[in-house]
Amino acid sequence: MTLKGQAFPDGFLWGGAVAAHQLEGGYDQGGKGLSTADVMTIGANGVARKVTDGIDPNEFYPNHNAIDFYHRYPEDIKLFAEMGFKAFRTSIAWTRIFPNGDEAEPNEAGLKFYDDMFDECLKYGIQPVITLSHFEMPYHLVKEYGGWRSRKVIDYFVKFATVVFKRYQHKVKYWMTFNEINNQTDFESSHALFTDSGIMPKADENNERLMYQAAHYELVASAEAVKIGHKINPDFQIGCMIAMTPIYPLTSKPEDILFAQRAMQTRFWFADVHANGFYPKWLLNRFAEKKLDIDITEADLKVLREGIVDYIGFSYYMSFAVKDTGKLEYNESHDRVDNPYVKASDWGWQVDPVGLRYALNWFNDRYHLPLFIVENGLGAVDKKTADNQIHDDYRIDYMTDHIREMKKAVLEDGVNLIGYTPWGCIDLVAASTGQMSKRYGMIYVDEQDDGSGSLDRYKKDSFYWFKDVIETNGSEIE
Repeated sequence: MTLKGQAFPDGFLWGGAVAAHQLEGGYDQGGKGLSTADVMTIGANGVARKVTDGIDPNEFYPNHNAIDFYHRYPEDIKLFAEMGFKAFRTSIAWTRIFPNGDEAEPNEAGLKFYDDMFDECLKYGIQPVITLSHFEMPYHLVKEYGGWRSRKVIDYFVKFATVVFKRYQHKVKYWMTFNEINNQTDFESSHALFTDSGIMPKADENNERLMYQAAHYELVASAEAVKIGHKINPDFQIGCMIAMTPIYPLTSKPEDILFAQRAMQTRFWFADVHANGFYPKWLLNRFAEKKLDIDITEADLKVLREGIVDYIGFSYYMSFAVKDTGKLEYNESHDRVDNPYVKASDWGWQVDPVGLRYALNWFNDRYHLPLFIVENGLGAVDKKTADNQIHDDYRIDYMTDHIREMKKAVLEDGVNLIGYTPWGCIDLVAASTGQMSKRYGMIYVDEQDDGSGSLDRYKKDSFYWFKDVIETNGSEIE
C-alpha cells in the first residue's frame, strides 16, 4: 500500500499531551494543597530527584512554578489551536480539588480553574482528554495513610473522581484513571514507587509486595471510577494509561524468547486487569509462591470485573531487550540489555519507530479495544538562535518516523487507533529529572533548569510541521 495521499480516519484526535504538575505552577495558589510532585527537587541526567519531608527552603522545586500555565493557559491554548489541535491531554491536579485528599468538601477555586481552562479549549473545538492521577497525589495522604499502602485511599480517590466526573460531565468525554500505572514494575526504584503510589519504602519492607498491594488498590479504585463515571454520563470514554515499552528477546534462542514473553507479562499484567477484569493465573501463582499475602477480597474481584475500561491509552518512547537469566522472573532494574539494532537518545532511551507498530498490533491482538497514543516524543537539548528560531529537525524526523509506523498499523494492519497526542507539546518540567533542558515541546519556553528565564513562548520548526500534519490529516506522511 502506498502511504502518501492516504489520510487517517475522519475524526482522528490529533493534539498534544502534558501533565498538571509539570506545567501549571501555582503550587500554592487557589487553595491548592501540597502534592507528591511538590516535594521533589531538581535532578539531572543520571542524578535522581530527592524527595524531601515537606518543603525545604534550601532546595529548588521546579514543579512549584513550572511554566506558569496556571496563569498563561489562554495564551498557550491559543497556540495549540493555531497548530490545529483536536485534543489536549492534561490532568486534574488532585490537590486543587481536595488539597489534603480527605476533606469532606472540594475546593471551589480549584474546580473553577478547570472549568475555565476546559471552556478555553472547547472555544477552539479542542477536546480535553483528562487523566485523574498523573504522578501526583496529596502529600497529606502519604504522610497520614502511607500513600497507596492504605485501602482507605481507594475511597478518597473515588470521591475525587466522582466530583470531577459530575462537574465536567458536559465538558470532558475522554478520561484516563492512573498514568503509566505499570512503571511500578521497577519496584526496586523508590522513585518509581513514590511517583506512582506515594510510597517511600522502609528498610524492613518488601518493595515487591508494596508494589503489588498498591497497584491492586489502584486497580480497584480505577474500576470503581469507571463504574461511577458511566453512571454519571454513559457517553464517557474512560481508559487506562499504560507505559508501553515492547520487550524483545535479544536473540532467537528459545530461552531468550520465553524470558522476553515473561517480561512482557510482568510489565503489562496491569493492562490485563484493566481490560479483562481479572488477574492472570501466572501472577496469582507468583503471589502464592512468594507468600506475598496481597489483600485482595472477593468484593474487589467483583469490582474489577464490572469496571473494565473503554479504551487503552498508552505512552510509547522506546523498546527494551532482554536475554535469558536462567530464572523465569523478570526484574526491571537488572535484566534489560542494550539492543544493537536501534539508536539511543541523549538520555539513553532507545529510539525504535518500528516498535510503535509492534506495540499497536500487540495491544490490538490482546485486548480488541480502541487504542489512543497519549504520549510519544523526543527529549532533546534545543538551542534558540539570536533571532528566536529553534531548528529542531531531529524532533521532526523522530515524529515523522513514528507517525509513519502508526499509519501502517492503522491503514495496513487495521488497528483501531483513535488519536495521537505527542508528549510535551509545549516545553515543561521533565518528570524524571525535573529539568527544563530536556525539551519535548513544539513550543519553546524560555526557562532554564534553575528556573531563570522570561517564560516567553516561541514556535519551533516542529510547530509548523505538525500544523501541516494535522491540516492534511497525516496524508503527506509516506
